[in-house]
This record gives sequence, C-alpha cells and structure tokens, in this order.
Amino acid sequence: MATATALEIERRSSALGALITGVDLAGGVDDTTLTALQDAFLKYQVICIRGQQAMTPDDQLAFASRWGEVSVHPYVPSIEGHPGVMKIHEPTPLTQRWHADTTHAERPPALSMLLARVIPEVGGDTMWSNAALVYEQLSPGLRATLDTLHAVHQGTTLADQAGLDRKAVTQSHPVVRTHPITGRKALFVNGDYTTHIEGWTPEESAPLLEYLYAQVGRAEYVYRHKWRVGDLVIWDNRCTQHAVVGDTGGAERVLHRVTLFGDRPV
Repeated sequence: MATATALEIERRSSALGALITGVDLAGGVDDTTLTALQDAFLKYQVICIRGQQAMTPDDQLAFASRWGEVSVHPYVPSIEGHPGVMKIHEPTPLTQRWHADTTHAERPPALSMLLARVIPEVGGDTMWSNAALVYEQLSPGLRATLDTLHAVHQGTTLADQAGLDRKAVTQSHPVVRTHPITGRKALFVNGDYTTHIEGWTPEESAPLLEYLYAQVGRAEYVYRHKWRVGDLVIWDNRCTQHAVVGDTGGAERVLHRVTLFGDRPV
C-alpha cells in the first residue's frame, strides 16, 4: 500500500495544475496518502497522478468513493457493468468548448477523475482554466455586478435524445459561486450549459457571457495537459473549466471518467 512519504508533487503552471508520482492507486492508499492527495487537489485544483494504467474500472470507482459519492450521469450511459464510469471518446464540439461538467444539475459534480486508457500519438490534449483566478482578475465593478446575478443552465441536445424533459435538466445557479471548502469565489457560467442570465433575455445576456467565456480561455489562466496512458487527472469542477484540443486527426482516444456529487452552488 502506497504511503504519503513516497509522493512527489511538481507544479505544472503558475495558474493551476500539478503532477504527482510515487503512488500506485491500484494497490490502495492509506488515509495519510489520501489526505496528502486531497490537500494537493485543493491547492492546485487539477492534479495528474501518473502511472495508473493498472487500475481497473472497479479500482477507479473504489478510489473515487473515498472522495465522496459517485454520480451517475443523467443521460450519458456508463460502461457496461460499472455504473458511474463514463467512456470519453474523441473530441466533440461540446468537449472542445470551455465548460465545467454537468452544471445543469441541481448538485453539479464536486470533482471529476479521468483515467487515460488509449491516447493518440499526437493531439488530444486537455486544457484547464482557473475560474477563481479569472473572477479575481475582473474589475471590482464587474465583480460586484456578477455577485448579484444568477444564470440558467440547461442540458445539451443529448438530454433531448435521451427523452428527458427540459425542466429535469434545467437549473439556476449563481454566476459566481463560493467554494464550500476554501471559500474562494469562482466564475460559474460556461458555453456548454449556460443559456442566459436569469431575468435577462438570451440576446441581452450574450455580450456579457461571451466576454466572460473569452476570459476563461486566456493563456495565463490555463494549464494544458499532454496525456500519457495511465494518467489519472482529478479536477475541481467547482472552480475550474476545461476544454479538449480537437487535433487528434481521428486517431483513437479513450478515457474513463468518474464524477462525484457536489453541493448546490451558493
């Protein structure tokens, strides 16, 4: 069983992100090691635990359950026999746009864990942006305005294809949410799920939302991860957004994702 003394943590960008080596999650981790990983997660928002190709879907679910309650996606199927493990394929228009996961839910995920199974020789990197830093770098006047607003989040067309009622995949959340552990505020609107500012029309909302989305993608707020098979990346869905780079040229790319229930944003 791995111990915390073996962990090596290397910061990967000034905005967010760290690489962790020296731990075998398939072999299990003790409570001290788990605490060290969780502390790094809160500090860096995105951590990559390298060399976990021996993990099975059962191992991934077992490890995830030590962090919280596993969430089964409301309309994207799990892999057979493993509820809560979602197979992520090649980049799509949805995944290439900056977003946080499943923000149309009443309790959007607290975090997601993505394990790389098949990675193309080139391409398919994933980028993460520090949405807390994005918020903090806005002008005081704009921050004060955003603090008073809510936005409507709605499931994608995949929800319609699954036969779900629109009301079942629609929620209103604060435009700026407060992290339940760190207390840090972060921007909480995204191009995949946010439809409009509550009380505003979509047309009125669009200029402000597009401006905020453009800030999320600025290079100084971003960590870009080049995948290796066996990378387990864990990110904080409450204060980051992510987007995949769609340059695989059609090559196979398979990752397994597990998400954990969060709280209702405030």
